[in-house]
Amino acid sequence: MPAYIISEVSEVVDAAAMERYRALAEVTIKQYGGRYLVRGGEWESLEGEWTLERTIVVEFPSWERAKDWYRSPEYATARDLSQIALKRKMLVVDGVH
Repeated sequence: MPAYIISEVSEVVDAAAMERYRALAEVTIKQYGGRYLVRGGEWESLEGEWTLERTIVVEFPSWERAKDWYRSPEYATARDLSQIALKRKMLVVDGVH
């Protein structure tokens, strides 16, 4: 069953670092069988107050694979870079059974 990594970016702090992060993250996501479903793009609030700049949703084949990606040595450099580039929240969520 698929699992999803959802990132809510509230601020891009360093645009150049953000672009380096995106390039590194994309390669590692593919290595772990993931694919982008949402990567920024236009959005509109339908209910409630939202204070985000962009949303990213990545689908992985399983919960385990999503967690393996996040903890992987391949993603470590990108993850460290994201802490310089962005203010964000990230979670993993199970797909529908």
